[in-house]
Amino acid sequence: MTTTLISPVTGETIGEVPSASQTETDTAVERAQEAFGPWRDVAPGERARLLRRFAAVVDDHNEELAQLEVRNAGHTIGNARWEAGNVRDCLNYYSAAPERLFGRQIPVAGGVDITFHEPLGVVGIIVPWNFPMPIAGWGFAPALAAGNTVVLKPAELTPLTAIRLGELALEAGIPEGVLTVIPGKGSVVGERFVTHPLVRKIAFTGSTTVGKQIMAGCADQVKKVTLELGGKSANIVFADTDIAAAAAAAPNAAFDNSGQDCCARSRILVQRTAYDEFVGRLEEAVTAMRVADPGQESTEMGPLVSEGQRASVQAYIDGANVAFTGSAPDGPGWWLPPTVVESTSTDEKVWREEVFGPVVAVMPFDDEEEAVTLANDSEYGLSGSIFTNDLGRGMRVARGVEAGNLSVNSHASVRYWTPFGGYKQSGLGRELGPDAPHAFTEEKNVFIAH
Repeated sequence: MTTTLISPVTGETIGEVPSASQTETDTAVERAQEAFGPWRDVAPGERARLLRRFAAVVDDHNEELAQLEVRNAGHTIGNARWEAGNVRDCLNYYSAAPERLFGRQIPVAGGVDITFHEPLGVVGIIVPWNFPMPIAGWGFAPALAAGNTVVLKPAELTPLTAIRLGELALEAGIPEGVLTVIPGKGSVVGERFVTHPLVRKIAFTGSTTVGKQIMAGCADQVKKVTLELGGKSANIVFADTDIAAAAAAAPNAAFDNSGQDCCARSRILVQRTAYDEFVGRLEEAVTAMRVADPGQESTEMGPLVSEGQRASVQAYIDGANVAFTGSAPDGPGWWLPPTVVESTSTDEKVWREEVFGPVVAVMPFDDEEEAVTLANDSEYGLSGSIFTNDLGRGMRVARGVEAGNLSVNSHASVRYWTPFGGYKQSGLGRELGPDAPHAFTEEKNVFIAH
């Protein structure tokens, strides 16, 4: 069985990839289990060297990987180069972990008590279509560093870079079976990761609906799970900030990757006294965005990933109070212009639900308390931004907003050296940061009597 891949830019077929059966998935998991013992026993310094070598090989193929992502996912070439670089950086960062997975010596009476961080075994990583490269790296880099083997299922729509990363791992000297990429349907490969008793953890990034199903499935075996799910993040703009700068920064925060980003600041809350100025300046910034062929160096936004995704986003725009739009190419491909709507009620679907496209809703607020209340009026809590010149207010609002990743006077959500994850229905657990390898281990306590 194969899956046909369609270019988001042209709507044309760009290739076929295998789609694994349950039997093929079982075979891959069993090979990963066979590889686990030898990989776990690789000396920490040698495992670190192999991960650094993997990083170097990825870096050598940065342009190749980036061009694959432009072709398969419609990412802009600038973004795609950054994404391949992020995989390299994650591998380099976590290459330090094997020699630093420290346990503790805990004072006890009658002996010595020590702890160890031991790898889980086979880890199943399920990657979404919106950021195929970096999210794969966020999972496999710390998992491999901690001594686990990995089976990775890329999204059906965007498997090409994951498949290539699996090949590059072997080229770098990562042993066979340590990192296995298994393209296929979520209902087959992903479901088997959840039910297979040899897979001891699932790291899933995707929709909240599917995440709940995976969490329920993992409960049957008390299987560990990390979930990075949906978002409906707020960009809170106070009147005391530089309104021109805040408005200029807002489009990239909402429309990067065509808005197909769980961290997209898709709700903009603006203090009422600055609302008209902000919206006026936002229109200037949005209409100036270059939406074009993602392979061009100057392009700022490309197409949506699929015809179905474009139809889903268009349904949110239909009936909404559209204030203005930017431009988008005519002709083939899954294009939509960046769109700004003005919301008057928090009950509007475009305000409440994750659109996952180039649509942002704007609403005024009066004071700090109302801003926090509106921001928290959501089932999600992944990221968000606060723009103010009052540092005390910035800290108060950041502590008050229920989200896992907040920025004051910026839109930076993700750094591989800091923790990433959500509150409420945006997820469970944390990825990235210095503690990520621990999430792929069991902590063992040993007491030695005198």
